[in-house]
Amino acid sequence: MNSPVLAPAPVPTVYEQMASRGVSRRDFLKFCTWMGAYHGLENDGTAQIARAIETKRRIPVVWLHFQECTCCSESFLRSSHPIVADILLDKISLDYTETLQAAAGHQAEEILQDVITRHKGEYLMLVEGSVPLAADGCYCVVGGKSALDTVREVAAGAKAIVAWGNCACSGCVQAANPNPTGATPVHAIIKDKPIVNVQGCPPIAEVMAGVLVHLLTFDRLPQLDSLGRPKAFYSRRVHDTCYRRPNYDAGLFVETFDDENARKGYCLYRVGCRGPSTYNACGTMRWNNGTSFPIQSGHPCLGCSEAKFWDNGPFYQRLTNFPGFGIESTADQIGLGVAALAAGGALAHAVLTNVRKRHDIGEQPGESPADLDPNPTASEPPQKP
Repeated sequence: MNSPVLAPAPVPTVYEQMASRGVSRRDFLKFCTWMGAYHGLENDGTAQIARAIETKRRIPVVWLHFQECTCCSESFLRSSHPIVADILLDKISLDYTETLQAAAGHQAEEILQDVITRHKGEYLMLVEGSVPLAADGCYCVVGGKSALDTVREVAAGAKAIVAWGNCACSGCVQAANPNPTGATPVHAIIKDKPIVNVQGCPPIAEVMAGVLVHLLTFDRLPQLDSLGRPKAFYSRRVHDTCYRRPNYDAGLFVETFDDENARKGYCLYRVGCRGPSTYNACGTMRWNNGTSFPIQSGHPCLGCSEAKFWDNGPFYQRLTNFPGFGIESTADQIGLGVAALAAGGALAHAVLTNVRKRHDIGEQPGESPADLDPNPTASEPPQKP
């Protein structure tokens, strides 16, 4: 007697998987609201996210590691929000990653081949680390294949690519001059697939989660800037959202890391802060459950979410020719300038008022009443006796 053929178990939706892990409905909706706010969505954005997570099956994910320090993975997995670290990726989306998976050797490579074959055109390719091109790619070899060969093979069947961190987005420290390994970002190698660059060294965990939620919810890439970064998180400079910005505008700066101004929390521009030229969400989202970010801890921004930031140095040396009140002026000088403008405005107001009064009595600018013709013109009616 033939054994009955068992139908494969249905793949649970993202929400079903969350519920099975003990996530309450309230916490689930909080998460959806949180993600909607991060993306700047309108009121119906929360409902869109909730509906997508409730009804859609998980997206197969392949997470590749090349030349990097694994700080992007560390950042993500150490998110304070349990849905981000424990549910959204580790238990739901991740099918292959050299760093976290239990499988090794031939078994690990079989898993990778299985995913990219069975889910061709459906899976997300996440890349952490730069790809070395020098010496035929011998600087980074996994499973007997160079990083370049693996990137091209996996990218061929990917639905989209997400580059995590500065290494994958622009090469980072490996690509710094003189770049002996020929470290190269993913977008310089793969030209025929949609790519999202999630910059930072590392990126903020909630930013990483937000990108995945957007892809899951809307089934398309988020709106990107000129460097391929999602605008929801990289549309404003760190300088614009920094709580020390009023000190910058007032000309109050830290001169050395151990001076009195540093203890007072003044602006870090003069000790090399690159917040004025760096686009990231550090000042608004912060790190470790919104506890802090480098500037709040007393360290200047190094611009890690910008291309080639290692070569934009040296670090701890202030930027040049950045416009603004506070760069070369003191608060007193700014005050004198404002006072001069105020005085000029008062003088202009007085002149205009005088001109208006003269016009009301028939004077022209530069004339006095004695200069006017005492005889009425022919067009004027004769005066009555």
